[in-house]
Amino acid sequence: MTSDMDTFIQDVDFDKGNGLVPAVIQHADTADVLMLGYMNRESLEKTIAEGVVWFYSRSKQRLWKKGETSGHILTVSSYHLDCDNDSVLILAWPAGHTCHLGRPSCFGDATVSRAWRGPLGELEDVITQRSKQSPPTYTTKLCAGGMNLAAQKVGEEAIETVIALINEEPSKVVSEAADLIYHLLVSFHLKQVSWQQILHEIHQRRHTSQPLSDKGCCDVQ
Repeated sequence: MTSDMDTFIQDVDFDKGNGLVPAVIQHADTADVLMLGYMNRESLEKTIAEGVVWFYSRSKQRLWKKGETSGHILTVSSYHLDCDNDSVLILAWPAGHTCHLGRPSCFGDATVSRAWRGPLGELEDVITQRSKQSPPTYTTKLCAGGMNLAAQKVGEEAIETVIALINEEPSKVVSEAADLIYHLLVSFHLKQVSWQQILHEIHQRRHTSQPLSDKGCCDVQ
């Protein structure tokens, strides 16, 4: 973390905002601006101590944990204070979409690094949009069928991909792999797991001296 918790909080000037400071949340990997909230001393203390973002709701006048109902928590990477000591910057990893409208950022596409998220991130957005689309699409029906149906399709597509790898031409492998990845992303959507979380896990494994699984995926050794 940036500094000792007690020292950091003592430096924050809560008096300017009648006990509150604005807190800008930025993606720890991409620097995308995810949202703006407000924190009082207690919510900032909980954010630093627990490693997940807490805010103070001005409308409900209570503390609230980001993702307490959706599961889309923000895991803290580091925290920083601005030059006037009256605003906080939190770098964090989002678990799913930050915005309640199903968007990665509360500021829409303006702050989202599309190049970093890539085509799989864009496909993730399409799945989110079509999950409740009317008239229904294949994606809508698949999401309505729940995790059992989505997981079954992942299994079927995985088998077809394996068969293609062993017996088919490269073009068939590409086709089957695309189907598999699509159904995986639908399953991730239903499980509230984002493609960014997968990328972060790969990044963590790549930069650790020890493998994070017995398979040694992405291990540096």
